[in-house]
Amino acid sequence: MQIRNFKHNMAFLIVLLIAQSIFAQGTKKDSVEARPARPAFESSFIINNPSNVLFPKNTMEIQIKHRFGIINTGGNDLFGIWAPSNIRLGVTYAVSDRFTIGFGTTRFNRLQDFSLKGAILNQTRSNSMPVSVSYYGNFTIDARPKENFASDQDRFSFFNQLIIARRFGPNLSLQLAPSVSHFNMVDENLRNDKIALGIGGRYKLSLQTAILFDINAPFTHHLNGAKFDSDPETGLALGIEFATAGHAFQIFIGNYSGIVPQQDSMYNQNDFFKGDILLGFNITRAYRF
Repeated sequence: MQIRNFKHNMAFLIVLLIAQSIFAQGTKKDSVEARPARPAFESSFIINNPSNVLFPKNTMEIQIKHRFGIINTGGNDLFGIWAPSNIRLGVTYAVSDRFTIGFGTTRFNRLQDFSLKGAILNQTRSNSMPVSVSYYGNFTIDARPKENFASDQDRFSFFNQLIIARRFGPNLSLQLAPSVSHFNMVDENLRNDKIALGIGGRYKLSLQTAILFDINAPFTHHLNGAKFDSDPETGLALGIEFATAGHAFQIFIGNYSGIVPQQDSMYNQNDFFKGDILLGFNITRAYRF
């Protein structure tokens, strides 16, 4: 009787262990598929437009953005390299895995920008959530001398953007990014708000090398079918990116030099297809604490 009970107990124990093992494997597989997909991009921006990338908590990213002068000015400026150039130095810090704050200073107009980026939805490996959705916004202060403004509030501008991105596979990533820019003070022939649509993408050529494109298309105002002279031109940039685990270097040609996104959406007058092209590069370095 004891031997029979022992056999029954052993059989029950074996069945229980097998069932537990199968359940554990299924749970592990399901949890892996529900995990967020790998980041769609390497850097926190695609040339000019912010990307959906958010770094792990306690990560600090240093940003250097440089735009040389227009190539086709006809002057002795070595394809714009000796011409007046714009530069932005910035830093961001990941308060959590889903929320980042940042600050930057830009040479043209002495712009001081305070930014935040937050994750709303994450693309999953199982595609139960097919896209990532993030928010990016900034508050920017024009720090030029006070004689340029009637009041301090005239210095302020704002930028709000919804970033919808998808990683289609190991090599291809694309994003759509509608935005609204607002300036407290504009010229009489401009409106205070500007809506634009950003389109960006990356295609990896190798483990560390990728080609990039970035488009920023402001919605223009027309009167009796005629385009206003003050309407901004669509921004277009093409480049190549070299990236490692904590570093990204982008070099490109494009037709916008404002760097702070609302400047390009509101004021860009360079026409890419008429040769108003400049060289630029971005460097980022992420430090994880």
